[in-house]
Amino acid sequence: MNGYVLAIDQGTTSSRAIIFDKDRKVVGKSQQEFTQIYPQSGWVEHDPEEIWQSVLSTCAVAIENAKIQAGDVAAIGITNQRETVIVWDKITGKPIHNAIVWQDRRTAPFCQKLKKQGLEKKFTRKTGLLLDPYFSGTKLSWILDKVPGARKRAANGELLFGTIDSFLIWRLTAGKMHATDATNASRTLLFNIATNEWDDELLEILRVPRAMLPEVKDCAANYGAAEADLFGAAIPILGVAGDQHAATIGQACFEPGMFKSTYGTGCFALLNTGSDMVLSKNRLLTTIAYRLNGKTTYALEGSIFIAGAAVQWLRDGLKLIGSAPETGKLADQADPSQNVYLVPAFVGLGAPHWDAEARGAIYGLTRNSGPAEFARAALESVAYQTRDLLDAMRKDWKSSDTKTVLRVDGGMVASDWTMQRLADILDAPVDRPVILETTALGAAWLAGSKAGIWPNRREFAKTWERDTRFTPKMDEKTRKTKIAGWKSAVKRTLTS
Repeated sequence: MNGYVLAIDQGTTSSRAIIFDKDRKVVGKSQQEFTQIYPQSGWVEHDPEEIWQSVLSTCAVAIENAKIQAGDVAAIGITNQRETVIVWDKITGKPIHNAIVWQDRRTAPFCQKLKKQGLEKKFTRKTGLLLDPYFSGTKLSWILDKVPGARKRAANGELLFGTIDSFLIWRLTAGKMHATDATNASRTLLFNIATNEWDDELLEILRVPRAMLPEVKDCAANYGAAEADLFGAAIPILGVAGDQHAATIGQACFEPGMFKSTYGTGCFALLNTGSDMVLSKNRLLTTIAYRLNGKTTYALEGSIFIAGAAVQWLRDGLKLIGSAPETGKLADQADPSQNVYLVPAFVGLGAPHWDAEARGAIYGLTRNSGPAEFARAALESVAYQTRDLLDAMRKDWKSSDTKTVLRVDGGMVASDWTMQRLADILDAPVDRPVILETTALGAAWLAGSKAGIWPNRREFAKTWERDTRFTPKMDEKTRKTKIAGWKSAVKRTLTS
């Protein structure tokens, strides 16, 4: 059997398809952006049909660019933007509403109502999550409440719910498979991550009929096959994981204590805690890192809403730079005697603060502050926020090594200045891998290993290659002073 694997990476702003060969090298890829829909302030939607067409198109182009036939592809792996919700007709497959995106904040009042009823601890104990609009469950409830006739149709078994992975699987298999994996299920507020089952009590609170829900499978499992008429041959779907979980797998973070962080628009850091389901006392999330062969591996997760988006703000909002790569060079020119801090709470602060009402602020400005100081403050904000997450993780999980090596990926890691400052602030090594397509690689490994054509977990981990290691160079006194200044800035920014 040949060793080609197709990874579908369905993200927040674009869909990508990547073909890996038997040596896990990229031999063909394609990417297509799609429309971001903003019906009103704080609301974000996608057109499911546009997403579907973008996936079909990029897969076809990637196969063509790889100069292979669909029949040469042994398996498909899917990774996706998490928490984004679609409800569709069970017979026609037609969505009854636009997809409500993970960034959407429309259910904030409902979440507050549930909190006032004293229900957050119950949800956290069972799901590892907080009552926040970020997660899928309240979005689903909103669709059922607001679309005329939806609740009645759902109760009658006429409607299906899924995150993006489920919708793609349904469409690819022509409705033969309604399934999701444990990682995507764990982000819905409906899935008990201790029992690995949909939770009837939580379903009742959010008024979600069980008949709507997909079957929950291991990350590497049989998800049916893409129909032959889509690409020219039937292709088995053998791997599924939410994007941050797929990146964890792609970074080969299989051992407890291993730590990865993805730096894109936002930042998502996961610490593998093995079989320990650690319920955070520091407002981190407990999540399923992955589930393989029926065995669940857990993680602590911290979500930073603004990382690369701070650089986009420098470029598009302040017009201080023409392109993102300029930021590191500019930051290097900053006056070391100035302590300028940017708290990038443009859409609130994520973990470990979870202050949705906080807004961005800059502290420490002088008459001499200019573009270089702004650039440094923006990049350093990413390092400080990561440090906050790591400190919280160390408090929650005593087994965590104080000298954890951080494996990084995402667009921001191309900046040597940023990665060096990250190592300095963390006081820990930062490893940048050779293969930066870690999210797609993780999905591909799930499918390829299930197909028996890629190596097992242990052997795959051995193939992980480091491109550059950044080691701390900052002296302890400077580090402590800078971190103390950051903590003061955050404290002044928080609304509660």
